[in-house]
Amino acid sequence: MAYKIKLPIFEGPFDLLIYLIRKNEVDIYDIPIAEITHQYLEYVELMTMLDLDIAGEFIEMVATLMLIKVRMLLPQPEAEGDEEIEDPRAKLVAQLIEYQQFKDAAGSFGDLEEEQRRYYARRIPRQVTEVQSSEEDELLNDVSLFDLLTAFKMALDNMPKVTVHKVNVIKVTIQHQVEYIFKKMENRPYALFREVTQSIKSKIELIVTFMAVLDLIRLHFMAAKQSDVFGEIRLIPTQELDMRKYLEIRDEELRSQPETEIPPEE
Repeated sequence: MAYKIKLPIFEGPFDLLIYLIRKNEVDIYDIPIAEITHQYLEYVELMTMLDLDIAGEFIEMVATLMLIKVRMLLPQPEAEGDEEIEDPRAKLVAQLIEYQQFKDAAGSFGDLEEEQRRYYARRIPRQVTEVQSSEEDELLNDVSLFDLLTAFKMALDNMPKVTVHKVNVIKVTIQHQVEYIFKKMENRPYALFREVTQSIKSKIELIVTFMAVLDLIRLHFMAAKQSDVFGEIRLIPTQELDMRKYLEIRDEELRSQPETEIPPEE
């Protein structure tokens, strides 16, 4: 049975759109729809390449962006009198602003919850305290899936370009790359994502390594952090990076996965 990563993606299509607007430092009221649509498609293609379970809303957003792009390319009718011609982007902008307002409100509740936690002691494993002690004085923020995808895309773009293609069978698994990541991070408080991927020379190895990173984050073996917005991503161990423990959790998931039923032959 194959081991398939089921990553819980809490970010949706509006989150990706807001992420791209901020990344490109553009005015939300004046979105360069052609460039944003192009970049949006790139991220959807990356998620498809990695076999992430993306919802249909991402595809629906692509259709919305394409429709707006077409409307902006069409000749605009002349306004009569004081009548204003509606910007094709206006409805989407209103939805984005409303979505961000609700997200900010939800974030404020999260801040209150975090503040309340400070009043109750929580035991932390000794090895976690030792690993993260050097980061206590530094402000680090959690990264989103899109931050990770950006780092992955940069690693893909920086790979050497192959002019002559030679077919080689490359046997690489998530388990192999988890071992590789553990060795890279051995006796270190953290490792930059760039450091983990820069020595990889083949596309398939890079893809599987990225999937291994996602799996380790999902299983709480490490966290992905940034010291500033769109900065370099740090992979920080949150518990002992023990291969035996990882395999135990992985095997337990494999046993819990329902077996695919083979339809009877007619």
